[in-house]
Amino acid sequence: MTGRKRFSAWAAIAVFCVTGMGTLGLPAQAQDAPPASAAVRKVGTVKSITGKTLVVKPDSGPEVNVVVQDSTSIVRLAPGQTDLKSATPMPLGELQVGDRMLVRGAAGSAPDSIVASAIVVMKATDVSQKQQQQLQDWQRRGAGGIVTAVDETSGIITIASTPTVSYVVKTSASTGFLRYSPNSIKFSDALKGTFDQIKTGDQLRARGNRSADGKEVTAEEVISGTFRNIAGPVTAIDSANSTVTVKDILAKKTVVVKLTAASQMRKLPPQLAQRIAFVLKGSAAGQPGGATPPGAGASPQSSSAPGAQGAPGGGNSAGGPRPGGTPDFQQMISRLPAVTLADLQKDEAVMIVSTVGTGGTEVTAITLLSGVEQILTASPNGMGAAALLSGWNLSAPGGGEGPQ
Repeated sequence: MTGRKRFSAWAAIAVFCVTGMGTLGLPAQAQDAPPASAAVRKVGTVKSITGKTLVVKPDSGPEVNVVVQDSTSIVRLAPGQTDLKSATPMPLGELQVGDRMLVRGAAGSAPDSIVASAIVVMKATDVSQKQQQQLQDWQRRGAGGIVTAVDETSGIITIASTPTVSYVVKTSASTGFLRYSPNSIKFSDALKGTFDQIKTGDQLRARGNRSADGKEVTAEEVISGTFRNIAGPVTAIDSANSTVTVKDILAKKTVVVKLTAASQMRKLPPQLAQRIAFVLKGSAAGQPGGATPPGAGASPQSSSAPGAQGAPGGGNSAGGPRPGGTPDFQQMISRLPAVTLADLQKDEAVMIVSTVGTGGTEVTAITLLSGVEQILTASPNGMGAAALLSGWNLSAPGGGEGPQ
């Protein structure tokens, strides 16, 4: 199974449409009518149900009305499955708005309508459960950071998750690759990728089995993308347009950052910021203090962040040590207090991971972190801060937005 099929909750449906294998494994009644030349296939999401008529929003194109007949075959397929032999019959009454489906049938007499002969359904509840399981597995077995080296001969990628912690990611012919779109911050918009697309400076997260010391990951899946790190003081706030202007100390220029509903905005408690600054100061000085100080990997439960007891199934508290003793900054950051644009102040220091953009001066924020004055003071040129941001770019796969 490819990485795309494992990642996309509904890819098992889409493959029938894309490859022309819509009749493979379908019950006999679905294969007998209508003739292949008249067959119509659509993959989409159920928007409404009225009796035996469904309104389906396809992944591309206008909405379609699907007419279900008494002879229509309806089967339920589990996410991640591609063989319809594993599908089970399903009554129309169990279909719900939000379910994913592949519809096969004949074009109806009305425009944008299908008289269904066969329907393959992936229940929204099944998809959600599968995504949650994937999310937990990425949190438990994932490692992310900035790509510092790529060895095409061996298939080995080196990533830095903090200024002092690196991981070796071993890939193989069986590793699934995904690549983020340049203008999207959503994991669901990622496309099938290749090893050759990965380059130094990319953000990358891998999922797989770790070595005994936790420093190597034998990757089953890898997702990568080119993102932008921004760090510096806020020079202007435009509430009407949901943007902030930041004097970026990394690029040494001013940038306008767009904030959307998908942007993650968090604030570091002063005590935690101080601990991270301690790490950066030690790293810059080349001293043993560059290692994580005692307690720096502890979860910020004092911040009263919801869910501060740790990621479900993660086996450790939020921000707690991974195997090998390094803190998981993503779990830490996801449990910090949320802030809004109204909470930001002019001249306040922020750290941001954003899309690269399309060449203009405006980018879209993926994560904005405030309360970072001590961190930027400890890393005046921002490079140490940028390395820390590598662990804070996107939500873990399966969560709807993407991995770190």
